[in-house]
Amino acid sequence: MRGRLGEIAALFLRLGTTAFGGPAAHVALMRDEVVRRRRWVSDEEFLDLLGATNLIPGPNSTEMAIHLGHRRAGWPGLLVAGVSFILPAALITLVLAWAYVRYGSMPEVGWLLYGVKPAILAVVVQAIASLAPRAARTPSLLALGAAVLVIAALGGNEFLVLLAAGAACIALRALERRRGAPGAASLALLPAAAVTTAASAPAAAAPVGSAALFWPFFKIGSVLFGSGYVLLAFLQAELVERLGWLDQAQLLDAIAIGQMTPGPVFTTATFVGYLLGGTSGAVVATSGIFLPAFVFVALSAPLLPRLRTSWIASAFLDGVNVASLALMAVVTLQLLRAAVVDVPSAVIGLVALVLLLRHGVSSTWLVLGGALVGLVAGSLR
Repeated sequence: MRGRLGEIAALFLRLGTTAFGGPAAHVALMRDEVVRRRRWVSDEEFLDLLGATNLIPGPNSTEMAIHLGHRRAGWPGLLVAGVSFILPAALITLVLAWAYVRYGSMPEVGWLLYGVKPAILAVVVQAIASLAPRAARTPSLLALGAAVLVIAALGGNEFLVLLAAGAACIALRALERRRGAPGAASLALLPAAAVTTAASAPAAAAPVGSAALFWPFFKIGSVLFGSGYVLLAFLQAELVERLGWLDQAQLLDAIAIGQMTPGPVFTTATFVGYLLGGTSGAVVATSGIFLPAFVFVALSAPLLPRLRTSWIASAFLDGVNVASLALMAVVTLQLLRAAVVDVPSAVIGLVALVLLLRHGVSSTWLVLGGALVGLVAGSLR
């Protein structure tokens, strides 16, 4: 057992240190290591685990690491794999957060972020563009996404919007299975989410203690489906609008740091936690956002065969995914004001978007390029 735990730790520490490119790239690297090179699981088993991660909230690539650790060495392997994959990125992010707090007021850092923010926004737009055809692949799902878009723009509570969208999609799928008329009837469940608009209004800045910091991140980790970039929408709603702990510029900086580092994008929580509560805040926020992933994998692993064949789980996931994408689109539009402040920053964003959409340039290189352009722009002024 110790030998297996050692090889699990070695593999996922290495992946957590070197795996750039987002969840899809992480999953591809894991498949290469555990299917092709080490033969821990077959391709069929790997796809089973990947399907299971899509049916539970949380960061998909981290949950894949946790599942693979469980398959290889049981419950101890589950913990070792997850912690090993998260730890390197969290430590790198912690160092960058310290540097940001200490040197962030320097003009050079301001110009660096000036170039990075529009590049990051382009990465988010590209993610939305690539995910949209799969999430809204039917007219009904497209209508559901449009309804969520309107409700989110009006200030609807994002957690209730997600739940209502999942329930609406289950109702729609049930009608289709009974050969009833699929249509707008199931979308009637959505307006209930808009009733909470007043609850999502900005609150006065709350004091940030360890317990206060843990629960928002735990809540986000417990309900967040879809791409890691959907995290942007939840952090905006929870930390910027409700609690007033961050402003939009700081949120973009946090997302930029999460994108520049290897491993899971959810280590953005490490950066935010450090801003709000120092090293202890970083530990609390990171623990809060990743803890649900361990719990959900532990609970779902024995139920994996049933989850894969359940039309109810599949329908709920379809509704939540398209709603997540709509929330992400609304927040992206709101963040344009913080990222695109003049013509040069708009040009940086447009060039980054073209390079992503037409040439498939790595988002890591785009972020680094944006930083370089920002520094050059600062030196010319």
